[in-house]
Amino acid sequence: METILKKPVIQTDKKLVASGIIWNFVQMIINQAFAFGLKLILAKLLFPSQFGLVGMAVVFTGFVQVLNDLGVGAALVQRKAEDLRNEHFHTAFWVGVIWSGFLFLIMSFGVAQPAASFYHEPMLKQIVPVLSVGILFSPINLVHKAQLTKQMNFKKLAFIDNTSNILAGSISLVMALMGAGVWSLVFNSVATVLFAMPLFFNATKWKPAFIMEKQAFKDVFGFGVYTTGSNILNYLYNNIDYLLIGKLLGASSLGIYTLAFVLTDTFRSRLMAVINNVMYPIYGKKQGDPESLKRYYLKVILFNCLCIFPIMVYFIVSGEQFVVKIFGAKWTETVLPLQILSLSVMLHILVSGNTALLRGLGKPGLEMKQQVLKALIFLPSLAVGIYYYGITGAAYAILINKLVVVLFAQYTFNYLIPIKISFKEFIIAIKAPVIAAIITAAVTYFFKWVGVNYLIIGALTCGCYGLTIWLLMKEELMALYKGFRKN
Repeated sequence: METILKKPVIQTDKKLVASGIIWNFVQMIINQAFAFGLKLILAKLLFPSQFGLVGMAVVFTGFVQVLNDLGVGAALVQRKAEDLRNEHFHTAFWVGVIWSGFLFLIMSFGVAQPAASFYHEPMLKQIVPVLSVGILFSPINLVHKAQLTKQMNFKKLAFIDNTSNILAGSISLVMALMGAGVWSLVFNSVATVLFAMPLFFNATKWKPAFIMEKQAFKDVFGFGVYTTGSNILNYLYNNIDYLLIGKLLGASSLGIYTLAFVLTDTFRSRLMAVINNVMYPIYGKKQGDPESLKRYYLKVILFNCLCIFPIMVYFIVSGEQFVVKIFGAKWTETVLPLQILSLSVMLHILVSGNTALLRGLGKPGLEMKQQVLKALIFLPSLAVGIYYYGITGAAYAILINKLVVVLFAQYTFNYLIPIKISFKEFIIAIKAPVIAAIITAAVTYFFKWVGVNYLIIGALTCGCYGLTIWLLMKEELMALYKGFRKN
């Protein structure tokens, strides 16, 4: 009888994971395709210095955006359904709104002027307050998004994300064509949040009531404090390079570096968000079943490697031709950082599920400690790299530190959490994409050496990688395909 009762639950989880991955993947493909096309056109119309100005402003507004979340979304998703009451949602909503209003005032009147003075860029006095409008309104979407995520309703989340991004991006493109310059980039960042608001309200039908309960506040924000601490450290870890490059090298160098980052690490982060959004609620449900969590985690890493490796191999082999032909000679200095960052992304994707796993296990404190250790190693190496070697030194510092992150993750699995994954098990899990990447790099480098066009090399990269993966994983891929059809 016990087996009969458990079976439907397992099937339901598999169906939710399959559906979630499919819809999140659709969302990512549409968003990335549109974002790439938009960046391509904007890079043609604008200059590196204009991208750099927005990058300078985003260092400050992005940090405050992390503070703005307060870990509320993660807390609402992680908390068991039977322990959630309406008071949790209403309290989270109003505390978020009040807090965001306070942060908006701080950014507009307390940060904009110092940011302009720090970078010696007077335009930041106008750019920072306008970008901060997104900070003001983003908590309005937070509870709705948490509800849809907890329900694993990724179809609606994909629709909202795609619609708001495409609307905002289309208008920003028109603005750029009309000569709005840097303001077209600023508008794109802010409008996405604003366009999503009515879509979230329509999707959930949830309306806030003016309820603020002390116990609900403790329940939600007690978990959120650690998550916010981890998010802050993670943000600083991932954005301190923008701060230092902008300060030491100027807006133009930061713009050049930003393009390399957008083409590599931004794509990696989007894919990680796709999978982690799906897996986080599953990890929370399965936190008492280490073996299931282990299987899920290794499959997540494998899937991420399968998707990311061929793209990064292409940038490493044909990055120079790609950048110059697509974006123009003014972006030539992007090439070497692009290639180095591509390799760093291939390392980072090996630990792409750690954040969701630790939070799902209810261990945000451990995650925060890891961020502190990584930052202590990363900051000195980054400062030295930028000071002596500019944006190329920054890229090398990131590469070294991604290796450190992988070592930290392995130590965590060996000693700090109940899920035990040996180094041998990890290598076996990802051997197919690693072998395929090595073979593909060798084949495509040969064709580049004999003078084959970069577009043909792109097609060869896809073909060679796909064929190798098929030969190594045919049975597993067929089983996965049948599973998706069945679900």
